[in-house]
Amino acid sequence: MDSALDTAPAEVKLAVDLIYLLESNEIAPEIALAAMQIVQQDLLRKIEANKN
Repeated sequence: MDSALDTAPAEVKLAVDLIYLLESNEIAPEIALAAMQIVQQDLLRKIEANKN
């Protein structure tokens, strides 16, 4: 039997993996959010650069 995660969109699967990684390494939520903001900024810059 397939789990709901097996058929979930790629971004949901990645989110679950990231949550597991953060929790298993006992990363404080505040630190995780700050790091994700840095990652988001980096990815947005890459997306913008690829448009040109």
